[in-house]
Amino acid sequence: MDLPSSWDALRKQARKLEAQLDEQMNSYRKLVSTRVSTKGDSQENDLESGIDRLLKQLQQVNMQMQDWVLSGGSEMVSHTLTRHQEILQDLTKEFYHLRSSLRAKQEHASLLEDFREFDRTRLDLEEGVGSTEQAILKEHAAISRNTGQMDSVISQAQATLGALVLQRSTFGGINSKLSNVGSRLPTV
Repeated sequence: MDLPSSWDALRKQARKLEAQLDEQMNSYRKLVSTRVSTKGDSQENDLESGIDRLLKQLQQVNMQMQDWVLSGGSEMVSHTLTRHQEILQDLTKEFYHLRSSLRAKQEHASLLEDFREFDRTRLDLEEGVGSTEQAILKEHAAISRNTGQMDSVISQAQATLGALVLQRSTFGGINSKLSNVGSRLPTV
């Protein structure tokens, strides 16, 4: 990247980078809104690396502009620098947000694909394809289902035990209070 020699050159370069970033961010927004695949492709990687490169270049230009302001720029120049820094911050924040959103979509699609694959495997097992491996897998799936059902019954039993313990302590408290009241009041 060539080093501009004047404030106007720095400002023009910043505007040019911001325009390029805006164009690529629009493409990236469209990609994120339509993308549902589990893996990134070259278009996605190219866009991300291009945006990342442009953000770094804009950050460098902003640092050069800041050096220019620190060396005795006017209030208007300082205001312009602040505006360019805000634009860089907004673009960077949006890019990271879009990228994390895309990663979340990909993770969600991957989980759904894993579930679909598991479901297909389960259906194949239930259809009873005749190999011994299939029979072992079918038996393993049945054991897993039964284990899950046993865990459910155990959880219910533990919840019932907890409720009974609470009732016991409540009735014990009531009994002690009734005994206390009975000992204080004379019998008629």
